[in-house]
Amino acid sequence: MKINNVDIIISAVSKKQYPIHDLPEILLLGRSNVGKSSFINTIINRRALARTSSQPGKTRTINFYNVEDIFCFVDMPGYGYAKVSKAARQEFKFMIDEYVHLRDNLLMVIQLIDFRHKPTEDDINVNNWLQELGITPLIVATKIDKVKNNDYRKNIKQIMDSLKIEDAKDLILFSATSKRGKEELMQILDEVLLEEDDI
Repeated sequence: MKINNVDIIISAVSKKQYPIHDLPEILLLGRSNVGKSSFINTIINRRALARTSSQPGKTRTINFYNVEDIFCFVDMPGYGYAKVSKAARQEFKFMIDEYVHLRDNLLMVIQLIDFRHKPTEDDINVNNWLQELGITPLIVATKIDKVKNNDYRKNIKQIMDSLKIEDAKDLILFSATSKRGKEELMQILDEVLLEEDDI
């Protein structure tokens, strides 16, 4: 898949604002400051369509990105940022829960994990919740360029053990800086979307 045309459809805060279309949607989940905006910009070949920020917890809406009229990326607010008020965290939780339970367009979930650290309790809770719903997310470990090569094996094991990933092929190592992992991820997206077309 070659990506040239991407547009943000809407920034929604509730189901009433979800776009009406037949495009399959790929949901992006991750804790605040995991690098979701950089991930999106890297995949869609844009520098700043998804706004990056040095202030975690800034994204407060569900952003729908139309990618080539083939699928949509759905970017949720980051979870687990302590400096966001308790009320805001509950609001974000409701927004994620409402989308996952009600959105028929949902095709796939990508959960982004910061490769520099062991998965947080929030990462594990979100992953367990998805599994309980019968959804196995694709795990993408971001910011791998910020980790020494000598620590790769240890950090991979931390993620696999914490999220109970049995096969290392189910974990993609990703860097928005070096673009490592992008080709592998695009191949997976192509396969998932092709399977959807065949149904």
